[in-house]
Amino acid sequence: MLKVRINGEVKDYHTVWLTGKTVKMIDQKLLPHKFEIYEARNYRETAEAIRNLTVRGAGAIGVTGAFGVAQAALEAQTEDLKEFLNYVENAAAILKGTRPTAVNLFHAIDRCLSAIRGGGTVDECRELAVREAQRIADEDVEASRKIGEYGKALIKDGFGILTHCNAGALAFIDYGTALSPIRFAHYEGKNIFVFVDETRPICQGARLTAWELLQEGIKHAIIVDNAAGFYMRNGNIQLVIVGGDRIAMNGDVANKIGTYEKAVLAKENRIPFYVAAPLMSFDSKCRSGKDIPIEERSPEEVLTMWGANEKGRFTEIRMAPTHSEARNPAFDITPAKYLSGIITERGIIKPPFKENISKFLRS
Repeated sequence: MLKVRINGEVKDYHTVWLTGKTVKMIDQKLLPHKFEIYEARNYRETAEAIRNLTVRGAGAIGVTGAFGVAQAALEAQTEDLKEFLNYVENAAAILKGTRPTAVNLFHAIDRCLSAIRGGGTVDECRELAVREAQRIADEDVEASRKIGEYGKALIKDGFGILTHCNAGALAFIDYGTALSPIRFAHYEGKNIFVFVDETRPICQGARLTAWELLQEGIKHAIIVDNAAGFYMRNGNIQLVIVGGDRIAMNGDVANKIGTYEKAVLAKENRIPFYVAAPLMSFDSKCRSGKDIPIEERSPEEVLTMWGANEKGRFTEIRMAPTHSEARNPAFDITPAKYLSGIITERGIIKPPFKENISKFLRS
């Protein structure tokens, strides 16, 4: 589980979990300056937590969406099966409408809906919803662990590793995807150093990845996004591992904006570039990256910066001219030709991706 150091004491947490009718989650908007648990007491609050990035990361929002469906099932005030299903399906539509790119959210919600429809009574449907949501959460943990086990072999003693965005335990309930092989290599005593892209504009790398590495005692340094090429060319980086929010059947990957640039730089400098993601992040409906919807977020995320001042008070400041506009795509597409492999819970998928992804999904 995610190690969190609080007042000198180490405690273990999952990123999100269900207690009764309440979805509890680590409030990622406050990290790294403050550690708090946010409690979403109904599915609408859970949906808003996904939308406003209280919880984020493909796996984490998938599990949170599943818990949101379970919440809707538990809170529906009817014993009429048709009315109950209408209520839950409406809740599922609202949860799906929060963020469009990470496919885990849609897969998890659809799985819960399918389980619910197998019930003959409202009580059976409620039980099936909670059980399926928890099963998805448990699978996320296990997949993250196996990704670490498979991926650690790629990391040699003395490696410098570049990450982009946050694909750690905060993004996938436990262990993470891109950070999971790094964690396991560290547990084996390998001497490694992680270069943490800040990942503008939300700075998930500087805020969240660095925080996770601090909790684990893994050596690292935060770098600005446009410094990666400098360290690659100077021989400081031997491996790049990133996460993936949606993977097309030809191996094209949607991930945090800036991932494509890192992949091009890695290829130019002959550095292996790996994506770490569970099979739940693959989308059989997407033939290529052209089919993946890209979320465009508020321009204010680009025009302003947010953080804690010297007194520990959270504040937002504007960096850009008052009347300047901004564009803010949250993700980009990395073509499959730049990937060395995709680390999954069943092993590492190697090129040719179009052929081998289909084999992995069928196995």
